[in-house]
Amino acid sequence: MITLTRKARQAFQTNGGILRTTEALSAGIHPRTLYALRDTGQIETLARGVYRLADLPPLANPDLATVAKRIPRGVLCLISALAYHGLTTQVPHAVHLAIPRTARRPRLQYPPLRVYHFSGEAIGAGIDIHTIDGVAVRIYNPEKTLADCFKYRGKIGMDVVLEAIRAYRRKQPRLQRVLKYSKICRVERLIRPYLEALA
Repeated sequence: MITLTRKARQAFQTNGGILRTTEALSAGIHPRTLYALRDTGQIETLARGVYRLADLPPLANPDLATVAKRIPRGVLCLISALAYHGLTTQVPHAVHLAIPRTARRPRLQYPPLRVYHFSGEAIGAGIDIHTIDGVAVRIYNPEKTLADCFKYRGKIGMDVVLEAIRAYRRKQPRLQRVLKYSKICRVERLIRPYLEALA
């Protein structure tokens, strides 16, 4: 059992200390070993089916790490992406997540989710991968996020969009990239006057 436990811990360490149940099974960890690690306090449950080595430092963003592990096809968007890029003072009360239009709505008890179905080019364009708490998290880049915010302004509020534009203006704006993504999101005519004001 000791060697099985050591092998299981090694699999966790190789994967940044966090594994989904399916990943653990694929790594050769038997369910009994997984539950023994949990029952002895060597791993902790982040969410249903997501485990983490208990002796690691506390997570800086446990919500984002959990969502990225549980919903690997999802992409952080809108207010969650704005917050990550430092483009809003809003504190997201839920993780804003884009998923393909054909995907089933994910079930997650915690953290709370705001799910948006994106289709066509809009789901795959502008994704950057950032490592947060040892987990690869898919997040839309700032320019794609601005285009998405204009598209979903009715859901997040125009005040949030305008604050994001002002914050983006203070950074090194790449207006051609914003226009590129606004075409994909079909908001080019709407966003152009705001971008011209930046020039």
